[in-house]
Amino acid sequence: MPELPEVETTRRGIAPHCENRTITRVTVRDSRLRWPVPDNLAELLEGGVIHTVERRAKYLLIGVSSDTVAGSLIVHLGMSGSLRVITDQSEPLLHDHVELTLDSGTRLRFNDPRRFGCWLWSENPHQHPLIASLGPEPLAPAFNGSLLYRLSRGRKTPVKSFIMDNHVVVGVGNIYANEALFKAGIHPRRAAGRISLDRYNRLVEAIRETLSAAILMGGTTLRDFVNSDGKPGYFAQSLLVYGRTGEPCCECGQTLRETRMNQRSTVYCSKCQR
Repeated sequence: MPELPEVETTRRGIAPHCENRTITRVTVRDSRLRWPVPDNLAELLEGGVIHTVERRAKYLLIGVSSDTVAGSLIVHLGMSGSLRVITDQSEPLLHDHVELTLDSGTRLRFNDPRRFGCWLWSENPHQHPLIASLGPEPLAPAFNGSLLYRLSRGRKTPVKSFIMDNHVVVGVGNIYANEALFKAGIHPRRAAGRISLDRYNRLVEAIRETLSAAILMGGTTLRDFVNSDGKPGYFAQSLLVYGRTGEPCCECGQTLRETRMNQRSTVYCSKCQR
């Protein structure tokens, strides 16, 4: 599933091709996504200008306005979705469900084999039910150790589950939770309410460092958004614990262990993480 760095990489990849461009055509080949694509999407968007391409959590907010409408497309990549900038004449693939044609001739094409993504329209996207109750962005000043410490008091839930709760902070997916907890020296199963303010301060810095590095590297999966065969490229990212079960810890040499938490792989060092 695309995580926050992949979505931010997508935003940065498509924004230069979309901003200040007029939408000349909207093509919906299959409206059966996680929620149905609005029947009047073409009516809303055609003739409108894309002013902004923003991100909130793992949602892309594509701001569009015309003489008659103003609002944002709320786009989520789901579990398997991708947005591609098409500048050649390549034909759509089987799972290319939604496409915007711009006045430059460029097309923004949404591919989603499992159809868990979404394309919705909202005049007030930050008040939309999918977005309104989300926690702070992990790279924003509002996210800090004091916040985690305050929200965690009395909570017995494991700290890994706690920081993956989008009502606490958005965008800390499984890969990056594993990595940040290792960097902060915190065992993933430790109760959130038993962690000190000082350790939460370290964890916040580890989360920021991990996500910032992943964004700079283009996420863990995505690298190219223009043309190609419509599939994201792959490249290796140096991960300290995730995917390294049974290998030696890079800090102490102890064999890394794996457990399952909420059906997700959790890798840790029993010596370095307490």
